[in-house]
Amino acid sequence: MGDQIRIKRVTIIVAISMIVILSLGYLRFGIYSGFFEQNPSVTEDGIYMEEVASGLGNPTCLTWISSDWLLVCDTESDSILSLQYSDGNLSEPNTLISNLDNPHGVLLWQNSNKSINRIFVSQAGKLEAWNISDGTSPSDWTFGERTSIIEGVAKGNHQQNAIIQGPNNTIYWHSGSTCNMCDELDNRSATIMEVDPYSGDYNVIATGVRNSFDGAWVPNVGYVFTDNGHDWSGDFPPEEINLLQIGGNYGWPDISEDVPVPEGSIPPIGTYVAHSSVNGIDVRPSNSTLPGGNCTLYATVFGSWNTIIPVGKQIIRIDLIEDPSQPQGWSSEISVIVEELSSPLPIKFHPNGDLYFAEYSHGTLYRIHG
Repeated sequence: MGDQIRIKRVTIIVAISMIVILSLGYLRFGIYSGFFEQNPSVTEDGIYMEEVASGLGNPTCLTWISSDWLLVCDTESDSILSLQYSDGNLSEPNTLISNLDNPHGVLLWQNSNKSINRIFVSQAGKLEAWNISDGTSPSDWTFGERTSIIEGVAKGNHQQNAIIQGPNNTIYWHSGSTCNMCDELDNRSATIMEVDPYSGDYNVIATGVRNSFDGAWVPNVGYVFTDNGHDWSGDFPPEEINLLQIGGNYGWPDISEDVPVPEGSIPPIGTYVAHSSVNGIDVRPSNSTLPGGNCTLYATVFGSWNTIIPVGKQIIRIDLIEDPSQPQGWSSEISVIVEELSSPLPIKFHPNGDLYFAEYSHGTLYRIHG
């Protein structure tokens, strides 16, 4: 009898270990895509989704530079890809910039007279830029010398992510933490920085931001950004949707289940399932056929990597609601638009109002529209 009990215990331990191993492998190695078939489904009538491009490697960012051109960060080839858009179709991807280091953001910076003259790429530990010649399409550009804007940012668990056009001819740069929970040694880690696009001078405008992948400007609201909570604390903390307050602290690493909003920190305006990894985000334009209003955003939920039962792998809709009872005057309602995806990561609206997102593990691009 004792031997039988021991055998049962060993069997249970092995089974649990296999589940944990599969869970840990999900994000890093895409194990789930090999073991579990994905069956993406749209949750609302009147919304349609179709694959429109492939061969994008491991895409981490999307940027529409016009109605005709899309730029994609590909961490598999460490390059920026360009695709031409015409009559709803996209060309095969072409390499625009190569020899990068884990690119996670690309921005065509506009100076005060709105003429595009610099392209920035966010990479592991650094921000680089190239002057580009006049021209409306990447195929017409001539690139100047590669210039380091900021370098030497500490590397670790997370890295530098989105770069977004900021106010007053600046750019916002999202910089992840080097760890799960720690006191950072580099004051640029776990922050959002406002950067001068020529000198590289910067101000840290948000701290306590563990791993903010992306952000978007919402008219009459402000700058809204995602943030991933720390791991290995059960069903806590939730993923966050935050509203930027210049100079604000957003709680990490002091947040805990007993103290979800540490004294002096700014609470989120929206939360989602813990460890689901809410990442890419973009604001719904007024010409979109997708449901929502002027204060609606759409976001990717990449999916968990360290949970026994996977969560996430969705496209969600976030409706911001004026709420005087909340510290920043806003709360949110969140609904699922697409579920059972594989690894949705970057997301951006086309100027025509259609929504595009890419699957990181498959290198495929999808369009969602009404």
